[in-house]
Amino acid sequence: METTQLDPFDRKILALLQADARLTNNDLSATVNLSPSQCSRRRQRLEEEGYIKGYRAVLDRDRLGFSLTNMVTVTLATHNRDNARRFAELVARLPEVQEAHALTGEMDYILKVVTPNLKALSEFVNGELLPHEAVQHVKTAIVLETLKETGSLPL
Repeated sequence: METTQLDPFDRKILALLQADARLTNNDLSATVNLSPSQCSRRRQRLEEEGYIKGYRAVLDRDRLGFSLTNMVTVTLATHNRDNARRFAELVARLPEVQEAHALTGEMDYILKVVTPNLKALSEFVNGELLPHEAVQHVKTAIVLETLKETGSLPL
C-alpha cells in the first residue's frame, strides 16, 4: 500500500484524535478548518495507511482493582531464537502484562505488569514467570507513584 506524506492538516487531525478518539468529523472540521467530508476522507486514508492503528478506551486501573503497577525485568535462561520465541508466546498470553520490551544491556526484557495487590504479584512471578523454561532470573520493582503516563506521540 502506498503511503503519502503527512501535511499539517493530517498532523493536526492525528494530534486531536490521539487526545480524544471520540471526536466526530464535524468536531475535527471546526478545529482544523477543513470540511467534515475532507476530515472524513483524511481520517479514512490515515487509517488505511496505518497511521491510525486503532481506537480504544483508557480505563482507570485503580477503580477496576489493579492498583499495583510493577516493573519486572527478566533474564532468559539461554539466548537463542527458540527461547526468545517461547518467552514472547508466554508474555502474549498473560493479561497482566501491559507492555513488554526487549532490551540491550544486563536484562533481556522489561515488563510493565498490573496486579490487584502484592499477593497477586507474587503469584504472577512465582506461578507464571519463574517456572517457565525460558526464564532464568526475575527482578520486580513496585511503582510508588506515576509521574507521567501517556501513549501520545509528540506530533
